[in-house]
Amino acid sequence: MIRLSGVGKTYDDGTVAVQQLDLDVAAGELVVLVGPSGCGKSTTLKMINRLIEPTTGTIEIDGVDVTRTDPVKLRRGIGYVIQQIGLFPHQKIVTNVMTVPLLYGESKAVARKRANELLELVGLDPAQYGDRYPHQLSGGQQQRVGVARALAANPPVLLMDEPFGAVDPVVRVRLQDEFLRIQQELGKTVVMVTHDIDEAVRMGDRVAVFATGGRLAQYGTPAELLGHPADEFVEDFVGATKGLRRLTVTAIDADQLEPLDGITAGDLASTVSVDATLEEALAAMLRDDKGIVGVTDGARFVGVLTPAGIHRALRASLVDGAA
Repeated sequence: MIRLSGVGKTYDDGTVAVQQLDLDVAAGELVVLVGPSGCGKSTTLKMINRLIEPTTGTIEIDGVDVTRTDPVKLRRGIGYVIQQIGLFPHQKIVTNVMTVPLLYGESKAVARKRANELLELVGLDPAQYGDRYPHQLSGGQQQRVGVARALAANPPVLLMDEPFGAVDPVVRVRLQDEFLRIQQELGKTVVMVTHDIDEAVRMGDRVAVFATGGRLAQYGTPAELLGHPADEFVEDFVGATKGLRRLTVTAIDADQLEPLDGITAGDLASTVSVDATLEEALAAMLRDDKGIVGVTDGARFVGVLTPAGIHRALRASLVDGAA
């Protein structure tokens, strides 16, 4: 869907923002660019929709070189969400979301219908919020409107630059969950920038770690990144708690379940799906102050997971990731 080949950006003063970047993003994939400040991740995002022109290399979307495409037409076909949100302060929420469909020549009735559908999609009742102005919404609500507006033209590609960075940690997690739900439903091709490795691991199908100087240090799944850092920079950036972070990306291993005699799902305070992560299983175990958590496959009770089972599964995932 998106292919960057040998892409670089060097400014007139000699500053190298991005070095010879090769990066592929598959259709329907959510890729996160992560790294310290000044590493070129936001520059890379802006080169995809030509807010910044690359110095070298090619950028293709569906096989079309974006540098040979009219930039205005290109941007209208790409959703763009930024940390500052960028809502028009003197327009009502529904009008903000209607902006792009109207630019495409849709009638006001069609644009309004689309806006109302999108507000519902991001969890905002259009009857309650549609006629409000941006300053009447919380930061998290404004960010949801920003996502709705970016989706208004039904773009195949969505670019997100620190989209959840301006809200408090609790709201951030809720917005992440909401966006992952939307992404599961819509299957957009998403490139997202963050400086937060936890957010990158939680959100990304694959994660690109940028090093200072615009170098791509590693590109892979969260499990690959945490289990086998490519170099010392990635090792330091991921941090000493990478093993714990793997809890968030490691699924329950059915081989680590224990079929305790006489125990059924009804005997347990909490159960989790067999598709849950080790983090979700451990959270349920700690929440109910129990030494075990039940695991179900639909309506079928398949066994229990103990702290020892979680430890064995995590250790096994670390070995697999380092292979």
